[in-house]
Amino acid sequence: MGGVSMDRRELLIGLAAGTVVPIAASGCAENAALGRSQLMLISPQQLAQLSAQTWNQSLRELPRSRDTAKRRRLERVGQRVVQSSGLTGYDWEFEVFENDQVNAWVLPNGKVGFYSGMFDVMDNDDQIATVLGHEAGHVAGRHAAERASQQMAAGLALTAVSVGMEQADVENAGQWAAVLGAGVTFGVLLPYSRQHEFEADRLGVDYMAGARYNPNEAVDFWQNMMARQRRGGPPSFMSTHPSNADRMAALRAHIRSRGFA
Repeated sequence: MGGVSMDRRELLIGLAAGTVVPIAASGCAENAALGRSQLMLISPQQLAQLSAQTWNQSLRELPRSRDTAKRRRLERVGQRVVQSSGLTGYDWEFEVFENDQVNAWVLPNGKVGFYSGMFDVMDNDDQIATVLGHEAGHVAGRHAAERASQQMAAGLALTAVSVGMEQADVENAGQWAAVLGAGVTFGVLLPYSRQHEFEADRLGVDYMAGARYNPNEAVDFWQNMMARQRRGGPPSFMSTHPSNADRMAALRAHIRSRGFA
């Protein structure tokens, strides 16, 4: 079945009619975790629906790991990071998918996809906490909702705003998965912006430190990922989380400023 697209004119009509509901009347909302306001044109209900459908599709199409030790390890670290983040109102799930890729992603509803290949490049639980803290930072930062709102405001024809992803065609399902953060699963890459990455890094370090993991391991982890990319390794976490020397410097500066070093 084909998807239902919404262009800029239809978006404005929907806003006027109340069928597309912004979080605030102005379309902006304050985010205390970030200390800034964000454009919000997608309602919590729409975001929840799309997130649930993306997660369900992932569970149907991706093979889940049978390694109980890895699953328990991810769950143990994940729950500690969640408690530290204060994001306990979400129904968090941590799933290990059997895939050699070094990658992970999170949906706005707290569903985390963690590829088994990620364990092969991690030295300790602190580095697992680095990744999970970073992903929790994206949830606290409401980055997926902000990105969806920005694309809607720009008039890009994303489908399934109201009818849901499963009723859209495959291409548009991939588009929504990319916007929500799980695009790598469906082969549609849409990296977060530089600002979003810096914010997720900063929040992630705070969360992992609060969970009593060593925040200095965050620097080691990202350096290892950068080195892997330079060596021409296969597509990895850094493919959808671009990094550079400025990002590393910002991460070190934040660790020092928080007294973690």
